[in-house]
Amino acid sequence: LSTKRVITCEDPDNVHHLSCETGVIIVESVLYGRLNRETCSEGRPKSQLRDTSCSQMGALETLKARCNGRKVCEVNAKLFRTSDPCYGTYKYIHTTYSCYPAVQTVACESSETNLQCDEGRVISVIGAYYGRTDPTTCSFQRPSSQVQNVDCLRPSMEVATSCNGRTSCSVKVANSLFGDPCYGTYKYLEVAHTCECEWLKRSFSLSTFSFWKKTSDFCIK
Repeated sequence: LSTKRVITCEDPDNVHHLSCETGVIIVESVLYGRLNRETCSEGRPKSQLRDTSCSQMGALETLKARCNGRKVCEVNAKLFRTSDPCYGTYKYIHTTYSCYPAVQTVACESSETNLQCDEGRVISVIGAYYGRTDPTTCSFQRPSSQVQNVDCLRPSMEVATSCNGRTSCSVKVANSLFGDPCYGTYKYLEVAHTCECEWLKRSFSLSTFSFWKKTSDFCIK
């Protein structure tokens, strides 16, 4: 898999944009902070560039929860500002990610989504999200008031809990299962999954991801 790199300065209006033309996003590394004096330095006083050992803990887990399994993911620096790792330093976001082949499914609220693998393979959910991030998906015959809120996203572990390790799986798309991240908005569920060899036990750590890339096409015991 080829690795992509995105760097975004922390200005409030800047958008950190990850996208895959084919496949889905798998985040590999994230820095929110500063590790050199050159990146995002234009027009900045030296005092804001001096600290080059600045990184926010938990940034990788935060972005993985927001982006893994999606074709497009956009965030800004406020996503990482649970604390300030280096007060007074002008920071940036530096992300590396890959585009991994996966089956994508979108199901509208009050419907049912069905995940399926061939015999001998089992479902492995890469990412699942409930909410709304654009005004067009699942918008047919819906009033504009129900599709205007496009800043509504809840990462879901329920789909993985229900479906991982099974050959087929059906999930009801409803607030009763996923909660309601934006009351009054008509929502949908996005799921990305792969079909892995049934006799192998999938590990979700990035350290084994390359192993799965090499073996997932071969289901021979």
